[in-house]
Amino acid sequence: MIAIKNGTVVTGGESVRANIYFEGGKICAITPKDLPAEKTVDAKNLFAAPGFIDIHTHGAGGSDFLDGTANAFLTAARVHAEHGATSIVPTLTSVSTEKIEAAMAVFDEAKIQNQNGANLLGLHLEGPYFAVTQKGAQEERFIKPFDKNEYEAILAGSDGRILRWSAAPELPGAKAFAARLKDFHILPCTGHSDADCNCALEAYGWGFRHVTHLYSCMSSVHRTNGYRHGGVVEAAFLNDFMTVELIADGAHLPPELLKLVYKIKGPEKIALITDSMRGAGMPEGKSVLGCISDGLPVIVEDGVAKLPDRTAFAGSVATCDRLVKTMVQLAEIPLSKAVQMASQTPADILSLAGKGQIKEGFDADIVIFNKDIHIMKTIVGGKVVYG
Repeated sequence: MIAIKNGTVVTGGESVRANIYFEGGKICAITPKDLPAEKTVDAKNLFAAPGFIDIHTHGAGGSDFLDGTANAFLTAARVHAEHGATSIVPTLTSVSTEKIEAAMAVFDEAKIQNQNGANLLGLHLEGPYFAVTQKGAQEERFIKPFDKNEYEAILAGSDGRILRWSAAPELPGAKAFAARLKDFHILPCTGHSDADCNCALEAYGWGFRHVTHLYSCMSSVHRTNGYRHGGVVEAAFLNDFMTVELIADGAHLPPELLKLVYKIKGPEKIALITDSMRGAGMPEGKSVLGCISDGLPVIVEDGVAKLPDRTAFAGSVATCDRLVKTMVQLAEIPLSKAVQMASQTPADILSLAGKGQIKEGFDADIVIFNKDIHIMKTIVGGKVVYG
């Protein structure tokens, strides 16, 4: 049995002084008592929390999940682990069916080889069934209406690899699409959408229970012939059960909006995500969003990725530690609640059993950090992968 001692345990939205004991990759006990242990990790009066879970990331460390190699997955998983993530959901932007299928095949290979990075939980398909008017940095050449033959072919070959799929629910065929995702235990997510409030609320009943990067690339209050109408943002606020995710990098959303969303939704309904592209963990400068060979050229500056003409952001270069730090320091959210939004809530949204909390019987996915949210050690499945 291994022990983590002399730390403040932050989990479940609370903080308590206790020791953590784990064995065989599972947490055995959380107690102030000193129990016999074969090995002890000294937390040195720092914080010990459940590993962060990033349910929306496109890459890191110079690699994108569309690069078509297992090494790209492994590199991104390792870099994210260095910044506190113990589990990630690799995300694919709108691309061809061939590239989606290739990424699914490579995912299997990377999952087997992954020894020193964050868990590769499953894939998130971000597109291609989006509103062109809300494409953001998605490549317009790939955006299209729902194509039943196409998504049925993808689903047939998914074999449990896909955990979530973002789409615009206002497009014809969205209800049937959501029903098919349910058959495969895949979460439909509202994203890159121009839906009005009523449509987004109705779509919740179809299964669109989660909103992809709230405020980014989606409708909000707008006017039609002088009359104001709500959008996806307002639907998320009105429906107490709808969950949302925030790119809390301090650039995509200002502190006042982070505070507003937290005030309305609370930590139980908010997941912090990086939406990071390959530039995360890399020096600023020119980069590529998507596949390295034919992706979208972007520039990384001021701590965020932008289109070359600087008319829109193109994903972030954030890591999970930065998300928590932003919520604590800029949005003035209690540390325990920020950690909850980076661990427990993402796990709840995707129904990830045994993850997201430091709790007896749960996976020993643990991160140790200081008061500045600087990661000192990352433990995945009871194994130290960083620090």
